Order: sequence, then C-alpha cells, then structure tokens
Amino acid sequence: MAETLVLLPGWALGPAALAPLADALRAAAPSLVVQVVALPDGPAPQAWLDRLDAVVPAGAWLAGWSLGGMLALHLAARRGADCPGMIGIASAPCFRARADWPAAMPAATFDAFRSACQEDAPATLRRFVSLVAQGAADPRGISRRLQAERPDLPMAVLNAGLALLADLDGREALQRYPGPRLHLFAEDDALVPAAAAEALAGLPGGGTVRCVPGVGHAWPLECPTEVADSLLAFLDEAGKGDRPHA
Repeated sequence: MAETLVLLPGWALGPAALAPLADALRAAAPSLVVQVVALPDGPAPQAWLDRLDAVVPAGAWLAGWSLGGMLALHLAARRGADCPGMIGIASAPCFRARADWPAAMPAATFDAFRSACQEDAPATLRRFVSLVAQGAADPRGISRRLQAERPDLPMAVLNAGLALLADLDGREALQRYPGPRLHLFAEDDALVPAAAAEALAGLPGGGTVRCVPGVGHAWPLECPTEVADSLLAFLDEAGKGDRPHA
C-alpha cells in the first residue's frame, strides 16, 4: 500500500493555501499519496480532533501548518504508533503566550485580535492575511492570493479555531507521541516567533527543529518546492520507503 501524507492548513485559510505544497510533493514523489484535509467546520473546538481522527486515513503521516500543525501533533499523540511521523510547519506547542511559554504571540496581542474579529471579522481577516504574508519576498502578491482563496467561514467556526489557538498546549503531546517529528520555523514569521524554535528544541523528547532564514509564515505557499524537499527528506530519513523522485 502506498504511503499517505496528510496536510492540515492553518486557521481561516483553507486547503487552497497548501495546494502548491501538495503539488510540489506529488511532483517530487509520485508514489506518495498526498491529501490536503480541511480543518473541521463545527463550532465546538473540543470536537475538532475527533472529527480529524475520523477523516484522516489510518497510518498516515501528518503535517500541519500553523494551527494545522498543532492539531497534527495532538492527533499524532492520540494515534501513537499508528502515526509513522509528524511535521509542524510554522507551528509551536502554544500559539498564545503563557507564563511558562513566553515564546509565542503575546497574550494581550492575541486577545485584542480575538476581540477585533468579533467586532469586524472581514477587516480583521484582511489584517491576519497581511501578517501571514509578512516576511515573504512578495508580501502583497501572497496577501492578495491568500485573500482571494480564503474560504468564507461562519463566525462560529472562526471562533472555534481562535479558542483552539488560545488554549491548545502541545507540550504533553510531545512527550506522549513516540514517533519521529520535524518542526520547521520561519525566521521572519510575524505570527509564530522564531524564538519558539529554540524553546521547542530545549524540550525533552527528541524531534528535529529547524529555523529557516529569509522566510515568513507563508513559507509553504511562497517556496513549496523547498518545503516539499524538507518534508520528503524527513520521511526518507525516518526510514519510511525509498520512493522514486521525478
């Protein structure tokens, strides 16, 4: 049976944002089954992981961008040995800073963003897209593309995702998951600070951590071939198949 790699997108952006990465992976590794799975659209954040567990194929490698990476980590910990490996892209154990994890978005900044989303979601989402594009070589082009492809999500779904970003803490999941992990960070990320890479590398439990210079949060969209190469090298190094490259 062919190996499967499932990609989970970030908050409010939808599967289209990861389509370039999926295409690059398929071109480089034709024998690998690559699926982009949309995040759940229910209003209850506690149900999102259950829903993903139901739709993501058993035995799949898991890779996620931003919130998708946080969910991939928790799903990997839930599945244990049935998940051969997980990859986080611009994704830290905690998105909102807390006393014992300061390497994240400041709590006041996150809370202000969350309040602004309730008051004027369209304007706040435009600002969010601009932050995602910050650090890219062509931030305006990336921002326009993300804005054009962004799904029109109900407020309840946006709120559920924000609740997960506020509350999820993946440090315990890191300890429970027994498989190989790769964590890729962007040095010029305006949403997940590069300091999170050093903080994550200092946690027990192994895993490979890299911080890539010259790129921002939109790295998977801006440089899909580079990201695909990193993901495929990780899969190969973890001993999961000598897949032919095109």
